[in-house]
Amino acid sequence: MIRKVLIATRGEIALRIIRSCREMGIRTVAVCSTADRDALHSRLADESVCVGPPPIAESYLNIPRLLGAAETSGADAIHPGYGLLAESAAFAEVCHNCGITFIGPTIRNLRLMGNKGKARELVSRAGVPVLPGIPRKISDPREALRAAQGVGFPVLIKAASGVGGRGLRLVQDPSRFLEAYEAARNEVRAAFGDEHLIVERYCADARHVEFQILADTQGNVIHLGERDCTIQRRYEKILEEAPARGMNPALRDEMGEAAIKAASAVNYVNAGTVEFLLDAKSRFFFIEMSARIQAEHPVTEAVTGLDVVREQIRLANDEPLKMHQEDLRIRGAAVECRIYAEHPVTFERSYGTVTRYHPPGGSGVRVESALQVGDSITADSDPLLAKVITHAEARPAAIAKMRVALREMILDGVQSNLDLHRQVLADPDFVEGRVTGEFLRRFSA
Repeated sequence: MIRKVLIATRGEIALRIIRSCREMGIRTVAVCSTADRDALHSRLADESVCVGPPPIAESYLNIPRLLGAAETSGADAIHPGYGLLAESAAFAEVCHNCGITFIGPTIRNLRLMGNKGKARELVSRAGVPVLPGIPRKISDPREALRAAQGVGFPVLIKAASGVGGRGLRLVQDPSRFLEAYEAARNEVRAAFGDEHLIVERYCADARHVEFQILADTQGNVIHLGERDCTIQRRYEKILEEAPARGMNPALRDEMGEAAIKAASAVNYVNAGTVEFLLDAKSRFFFIEMSARIQAEHPVTEAVTGLDVVREQIRLANDEPLKMHQEDLRIRGAAVECRIYAEHPVTFERSYGTVTRYHPPGGSGVRVESALQVGDSITADSDPLLAKVITHAEARPAAIAKMRVALREMILDGVQSNLDLHRQVLADPDFVEGRVTGEFLRRFSA
């Protein structure tokens, strides 16, 4: 039974984990860099351990120091949150070898789903639709070009491992392929130490729809409905909704069953997300599985009434799922806007000191943030400043509530994408649900 959790992350997700742990009577240990000694997650946890200087490679990504903090504090479990080490099989394995419970998927899950080519192969065998592509490793760029021509242009080049949109290149024409392939390979080699790329046919005018999964150690798997995460910049999500607009019950059931098949294909355990592309003809294709909790989980919590972090901890304790698929009820609609420290048009990172901050409130409004007045936003900081989530009885009301919330929100001292969100929420195509992956281009430079 888990009694004390070391939270190997920072920012709003660290606070989120602290809240769930406290409700469960579990003590918490925060880790921080020297720059984050006064950060909210460091102050609000039961204990805090400094694990290094501001660069994340020397603190939040420093596995020996994290394990040392767990040992000295007596933590018997580690929650990695999302990002950083959340999908690191190596970190999970070290935790296991040290007798510390890793609150997340198994080591095998992380290894299999961390390799997008392998994951694609496994879910395809399980009967889950995948896009035409080249999952195998190709060392020679010219051989990759010939294979891509067989797939058909346009194609999307992406890293076989890693997250965050690194290495993603959309190539419309064969004449640009070699240049894009080499640039992508250099980028992923530097980011992940693995230059393996996969190539898939690009699905134009598609939506990004994902299903939240919960799975226990007894082999039971359920989904908690879907989220629409189509609105992205540089292949990273900024606005999410639950449920996805225009989803009829038959399509939801079909996609949900495919998500369960994908998770079952690797004997998945704990919380995860199966991500799909959904085209205009209601055909869907597996993209990847995120083997962790995701930043957008609050919209699923809003419409299901479940605490996903609490479920993660229960599942890590080898407890069985407490509900069956037929018990799932979706209530109302929810929208999440991610507020980043970045220019609202160019999306370039923004730096500065927060001089004023007022989060919105009111019925049906939830704010996940660790931001404080006086915080310095630097190159070592997490650019995600806050997440604003609204929930109402229907999508139009949730959108209206979000407009009011963002109008009330005050954030000075650093540039943010608040104005971009306000424009998106007022856009007729967004309001009517006519959004594909190209939507955000109209607002960018």
